[in-house]
Amino acid sequence: MAAQHHVRNPIEWGWDGLKGAGHAIGSTATTLEGAWDAHGTAPPVVRRIGLDDLRQALREGARDFGACRTDVVFLCLLYPIAGLVISRFAFDYGMLPLVFPLVSGFALIAPLFGVGLYEMSRRRELGIARGWADAFAVARSPAIGSILALGLVLLGLFALWLFAANLIYTVTLGPDAPVSAVAFARDAVTTPEGWTMVIAGIAVGFVFALAVLVMSVVSFPLLLDRNVGVGRAVATSVAAVRANPGPMAAWGLVIAAGLVIGAIPLLMGLAIVLPILGHATWHLYRKVVVH
Repeated sequence: MAAQHHVRNPIEWGWDGLKGAGHAIGSTATTLEGAWDAHGTAPPVVRRIGLDDLRQALREGARDFGACRTDVVFLCLLYPIAGLVISRFAFDYGMLPLVFPLVSGFALIAPLFGVGLYEMSRRRELGIARGWADAFAVARSPAIGSILALGLVLLGLFALWLFAANLIYTVTLGPDAPVSAVAFARDAVTTPEGWTMVIAGIAVGFVFALAVLVMSVVSFPLLLDRNVGVGRAVATSVAAVRANPGPMAAWGLVIAAGLVIGAIPLLMGLAIVLPILGHATWHLYRKVVVH
């Protein structure tokens, strides 16, 4: 009897993608040890860019989003939903002072979560795009070990940021937990200790955000494009920032503004902001690093 075929639904596509990701991660786990080593390729060359290049990267990112917006929104809805769940958890377990650091700290790990979007843009550029399942193809990349290693570094910085934010609260308004969200907001904006907490938190958060921008602005796309190792990818990212301090500072402001705008409507705007920024990051990499 002839085999019966059917059109697979998103759950089946996702399950197949996850199975492939699991097999790929399992088979490449041993590569983490050498993830920081250069892999025998010539060091990438960076070029100088201008603000027009940033605008063009954003336009190209928006075009990628427009080409597969349903698929991308489906994937990126996971981020605001996860943010709301984490915020609710923080409220319920007396960690109210960490709600804002948790939400704002997403910028520190966003480059890792954007890898799937970079892969979608890369495949669309090559003319082999199929849909949202392309995001799972990252797990089959030869550089998956390096990508995971660099992702662990960002997760470590995220944990350090939460520790620093909690320490700032403890020194200023703590150590006791606030009695309510209203009381916490009132103390934060009407007391000298609260303003000290706000200013110190912004300053320390800026340092963390700057560090992540410098080390990851082109490193993840570079690892997808060429398996150069984490050390060389980060060095290239640093070189790109040094060669383009003005445009990279502007890019950091674009990311910060986008995340703020996306977070205002209960984080739901991130389902649109994140994919545009993610796709645009791939095109920015193409403009900064010589092919």
